Amino acid sequence: MLRPWHLHISLDDVSGSTLQERLLNSLITQIQQGRLQPGDVLPGSRALAEQLGVNRKTVQWAFDDMIAQGWLVSEPRRATRVSPVLPEVRELEKVPVPAHAKLRVPNKLDAMQPAASLAEQEQRVSNDGTPDLRLIPYEELARATRRGLLESIRSGTLGYGDPRGTSRLRWAIQQMLTQDRFMRVTLEQICVVRGSQMGIFLSAQLLDPNKGVIVMETLSYPPARATFTSLGFQVVDCRQDEQGLDTEHLHELLQNHCVAAVYTTPHHQYPTTVCMSSARRLALLNLSLQYDFVVIEDDYDHEFHYDNRPVAPLASLADAQNVIHIGSLSKVFAPGLRLGYMVAGAELIDRIAGQIMLVDRQGNAIVELAVADLMESGLVKRHIRKARKIYQQRRDLAASLLLEALADKVSFDLPAGGMALWLRCSKVLSEEALAKLRLLGFIGEHFFAQGEDKGVHIRFGFASLNEQEIAESVQQLQKCLLDQGI
Repeated sequence: MLRPWHLHISLDDVSGSTLQERLLNSLITQIQQGRLQPGDVLPGSRALAEQLGVNRKTVQWAFDDMIAQGWLVSEPRRATRVSPVLPEVRELEKVPVPAHAKLRVPNKLDAMQPAASLAEQEQRVSNDGTPDLRLIPYEELARATRRGLLESIRSGTLGYGDPRGTSRLRWAIQQMLTQDRFMRVTLEQICVVRGSQMGIFLSAQLLDPNKGVIVMETLSYPPARATFTSLGFQVVDCRQDEQGLDTEHLHELLQNHCVAAVYTTPHHQYPTTVCMSSARRLALLNLSLQYDFVVIEDDYDHEFHYDNRPVAPLASLADAQNVIHIGSLSKVFAPGLRLGYMVAGAELIDRIAGQIMLVDRQGNAIVELAVADLMESGLVKRHIRKARKIYQQRRDLAASLLLEALADKVSFDLPAGGMALWLRCSKVLSEEALAKLRLLGFIGEHFFAQGEDKGVHIRFGFASLNEQEIAESVQQLQKCLLDQGI
């Protein structure tokens, strides 16, 4: 077995009257404390003796004693290893294991605990509208990654670089935003981040919780809400309907609250999939100028709009000076690539770059160059076109099967885009029904609501499921609702 790292052992502060006893106690202590695990390979006696500056016989004596006691095992022509079955722990003269004190953290960080729970739940949920990783052009991505590695070595970009991201990827994003989304931006207005969630966090850090609340739709993205509360913000809910965020209700909230920002997902509202109407978009921007608050636009899946052309982002419209636009490439490829971007005024982007310097200094230059390569070659556009066609077919299939199997139990409005359906149940879902749905990978309305909710909606993701999996998912949902008397 290869040993990729050297095992460093010290005889300082170890009890024992002789070198042999001190080495013996040190090794046994390492095993008892878990630093050496059953099966771990120990250095050879010659190598360990050289490391410690002792005679090789001293090491051999310690090894032989530990083999006799059952701590180590040794076989001919094989390395000495920690025994798979350790002897019962005896009271030996050993270095006590230090107790780890409980960390004292500010109370405002307690809000991060729900975020950890959200992460665990998201890992279990398979039906929330995530991309199908089986569609990723892996070979092309692998080749582009190799080219990115070679380029970064030759150009020196493997060293410290621009915290806003490599200029090549920002240029590729600028071309996409200009040509595909009607956004007139410069390189200085773009910052690459590790996914949209990081963009939300950095946006919130620009704001002062003492100078205003955050407004979110009543049903909204839980990790975003957790981000704002973890940074000390009060979150105020705004009503929503079939046209998206209710700007009339927002106007009422502005009469009673000082608002720092409004967070919204206007293209495909999360979780309801509603597309914000043009009138509401203009009203939101007008209010942002009138009351001087920031609009955080989370455009997390812009690429997957199936009816005609996608609606232009808020950031592309006139009077969008107060908009921070957040986009993601995770839905295009895979969440594990951790690539997103932020678009705002150059001054704000500079401040965001300063925050990145404090957190992780910069992104992964190799991944950024690889994705820039794929964007420049047109492969990303072709992949989006292919995935969009497949997802639209899956949307239509899911809608057809749901109407066929559950027409009297659920209803829905066919979304113009996105990766999920927002189902209305004919009856309120019980706690038992919600628990069973969670086990099947479905998320109920309660997950997205901070306050009291009606408990009649279910989010049905279709993008990551093939035809057979969609049919099976519909059958599971049908059985669950029938079992619960719905």
